[in-house]
Amino acid sequence: MKTSSLSILTLSIFLFLSLPSLSLAERCNPKDKKVLFQIKKDLGNPYHLASWDPKRDCCDWYVVECDPNTNRINALTVFQANISGQIPAAVADLPYLETLVFRHITNITGTIPEAISKLVRLKTLRLSWTNLTGPVPASLSNLKNLTFLELNFNQLTGSIPPQLAQLTNLGAIRLDRNRFTGEIPEEFGKWTGSVPDLYLSHNQLTGSVPKSLGNMNFSTIDLSRNKLVGDISFMFGKNKSTQSADYSRNMFEFDFSKVKEFPASLVSLDLNHNKIMGSIPASLTKVDDLRAINVSYNRLCGKIPTGGNLQSFDVYSYLHNKCLCGAPLPAC
Repeated sequence: MKTSSLSILTLSIFLFLSLPSLSLAERCNPKDKKVLFQIKKDLGNPYHLASWDPKRDCCDWYVVECDPNTNRINALTVFQANISGQIPAAVADLPYLETLVFRHITNITGTIPEAISKLVRLKTLRLSWTNLTGPVPASLSNLKNLTFLELNFNQLTGSIPPQLAQLTNLGAIRLDRNRFTGEIPEEFGKWTGSVPDLYLSHNQLTGSVPKSLGNMNFSTIDLSRNKLVGDISFMFGKNKSTQSADYSRNMFEFDFSKVKEFPASLVSLDLNHNKIMGSIPASLTKVDDLRAINVSYNRLCGKIPTGGNLQSFDVYSYLHNKCLCGAPLPAC
């Protein structure tokens, strides 16, 4: 009798262990799995997503991650993939997403899906190095938990939505290398919460920089290669903690000598290819950590102040000014 019972127990254990692992411990939420299959279908079932097999736990699939506490999909990261088509609106049906990335995929086209604004848990949104076109949906301002927004290296057009300034947790916002037109939103100078690193370079922005931006303490600001005009002397100041400022290749026109103080934290300053006049302020010699400066192709005059790091840069940092002189340029 004991032998018979032992045999039955042994057989039961064998049968139990012989069952497919999928039925033993399927972590992936079935709703998320269904959505992922829809995303795969909408992208044309690409080889990049070959691991998305119904017989496997979707928490183990390529380019997705599951939250260990909820077992819900919290990251979809598609990078350098041979994928064509549009970003599926179905991504918005993964309500626990915290990271959404479509990056370095030149065959991704179409517009940014408005539905993404439903992903209120999203912290990182990177849609970059693609061929996305059209405007940035103003509704992205609903993503209050975003800490990083990257939409650069695309073909996006239209004006920059001022509503993006409502994203108070951003550490950085990258809108550079697109085809944005219009002016920099006044609201970008009224950011509450953390002040993000701001990248707006390589667009077609026009007008003057809003005075309100002078109230912001940007650690990094890059407005280069646009069509901006006017006086930006208000963007400097001793009480700021700016490390990198790039205003090059615009049409800024102001007297540089009006700038009396610079942030002690300044590491890099680029003002090349503008219409800046006057002389280089002597207060720049007090910026101890300055490692890069470029004021070439302006209308500056006078002697380059001696002291600090200003003589440590090569002539190319100062070339093609009206009457600038002194080391490293020829003597006055």
